[in-house]
This record gives sequence, structure tokens and C-alpha cells, in this order.
Amino acid sequence: MPVNERALELAMAAAQAASDKKAQDISIIDVGDQLYITDAFVIASASNERQVIAIVDAIEEALVNLPEKAKPVRREGERQGRWVLLDYVDIVVHVQHTEEREFYSLDRLWKDCPTIPFVDRDMVDAGAAAPEAQ
Repeated sequence: MPVNERALELAMAAAQAASDKKAQDISIIDVGDQLYITDAFVIASASNERQVIAIVDAIEEALVNLPEKAKPVRREGERQGRWVLLDYVDIVVHVQHTEEREFYSLDRLWKDCPTIPFVDRDMVDAGAAAPEAQ
């Protein structure tokens, strides 16, 4: 069963907020058929602890500013800033330091699940603004 509309809205908003803070390797994985506790994982990484926290803050702000506000029901790992988990029930966001991302390899662990394409709106805007080749 594909992710519901609310989960997709939250995942896209979280991914865009992460991208706006220069998160790397953003992926959205549809885990709904494998897990009954959530529909999707949003995974992003950063090169240092300060950036991990900045990305987490941006995601929380973006989701609370949606027309139908969303606040995490659980938050873990913020103190260390190496791997922060935000549980929004419909989605779970993992913001990881690059070293944790490589070591734990959530993408590989959930490789059998479909991914949901995410395109940074700045890339779309840049493509639209670029003149066409003649």
C-alpha cells in the first residue's frame, strides 16, 4: 500500500527543509508495507553535528508551519547531534552525521522498499530559469 497523502506531504516538506539547509543524500523510503508503525522514512545526512541540528530545526519549523501543523511525537539523539530521529507517526525522519549514515546504512537495510522521488525545488527553479539551448 503506497504512502498516504499526509505522509507524502510531510515527507516532501521535510526533504525540502533538509535540502534548504544543505543536507546531503536525501532519500525518502516507502516502508509502509514492511512496517505498520509508519509509512515512510526520510533520511538525510550532514558533515558535522552543528549542521545536523540546523537541519533538524529547519524540518521541525517547516512541518509546524504546514496548513495542518505537524509536531514530532518523539525526538531522539538531539543531544549528541550525530543521529537525530523525529517521529511524526506518518513519517520518521533520520538526520545523520555522514559517518553514522555510512556505518548504519539505513538505505541498504531498507533497499527492498520502494523509494519516493524527491526533487529539490531550487533545482527545478534553476532548470526553468536556464535558457534553452538553440
